[in-house]
Amino acid sequence: MSTAQPIPDILSPEFAADPYPVYRALREQAPLLWHEPTKSYLVSRYEDVARVFKDREGQFTTENYDWQLEPVHGRTILQLSGREHAVRRALVAPAFRGSELRDVFLPVIRRNSEELIDAFRDRGSADLVADYATRFPVNVIADMLGLDKADHARFHGWYTTVIAFLGNLAGDPEVAAAGERTRVEFAEYMFPVITERRKNPGTDLLSALCAAEVDGVRMSDEDIKAFCSLLLAAGGETTDKAIAGIFANLLTHPDQLAAVRADRTLIDRAFAETLRHSPPVHMIMRQSAVDVAVAGGTIPAGATVTCLIGSANRDGERYREPDRFDIFRDDLTATNAFSAAADHLAFALGRHFCVGALLARAEVETGVNQLLDAMPDMRLADGFVPSEQGVFTRGPAALPVEFTPVPR
Repeated sequence: MSTAQPIPDILSPEFAADPYPVYRALREQAPLLWHEPTKSYLVSRYEDVARVFKDREGQFTTENYDWQLEPVHGRTILQLSGREHAVRRALVAPAFRGSELRDVFLPVIRRNSEELIDAFRDRGSADLVADYATRFPVNVIADMLGLDKADHARFHGWYTTVIAFLGNLAGDPEVAAAGERTRVEFAEYMFPVITERRKNPGTDLLSALCAAEVDGVRMSDEDIKAFCSLLLAAGGETTDKAIAGIFANLLTHPDQLAAVRADRTLIDRAFAETLRHSPPVHMIMRQSAVDVAVAGGTIPAGATVTCLIGSANRDGERYREPDRFDIFRDDLTATNAFSAAADHLAFALGRHFCVGALLARAEVETGVNQLLDAMPDMRLADGFVPSEQGVFTRGPAALPVEFTPVPR
């Protein structure tokens, strides 16, 4: 008779409080598990999740995004495949790499970070989540698009609602309705701006998207609106939680914080290890195109597959002491951590690898550097122990710190 304990459900309070023991049980006991509430197959081992993402044989699609993303964003680049996907990605990708990112948007990133830090650098205390992390990436994206940062509260409200919709694994109808309202509200906001930018282009990303052309193809107003919606939600939520996660990890490992403070080239390692150890996104879904054999059984054609990134990134078959945060580990490569050749799975892999990975890296590198400069003796507030919240996306809800203000 089996002595294995029942595995807590991914929608249970026990999982929400600490998913990592559940992930371990899934990898060991049920690496492929049919999950009735989400009508999907849970895949939890590194090798299987990486295979789904890389998908070199056309076995998995993003057709699930038709119901998962389209109700809140409209039809996005993530739903496309083949030449249609390649052309759309070629239209948007230049803004997120190379000289465009370095020359045009890095000054925007630096300026937005400085503005936020200036608001609390003389106080001696701050909440790195509320005062910085939740505001920084949204402000950067709004600034990049040439949108009015005075509308920050609306942008933040929209992307929070969208992320709640995407993480609505229990099917709450009120959460679903709020997400669909956001699609309408965001369209009403963006379409007049897009029309104006087509008539009077500037140097911002929105103008570049309006003018971009590849193989005679240009983006429609709907394409641009959907991409901006996706950018605000994906770029805001993930970078927000990544920055908070880096500092939560470093502040609870003072020796590693001291090493990063002394050698800023280690920021990349700290970011890469945070993406592995505490990824902002814990689950990404795909759809099987054919029957696929994986560890634990066979995924039938046409099924929704929930790839548990938070589990795969802590797979002991791939990483030594996977639950230990260690920026110096030798089984994770920082140099390719922000490319489609990454060792971790936080940005996915393959043709749908996160187009904004280098933007996130630039934001994190800038933010961590400026925060460490402004608060060289930063420490957690007395008695505070960081904890993560969330299921679909996950990160610290608060991170109060104290520091000695640096004279300017």
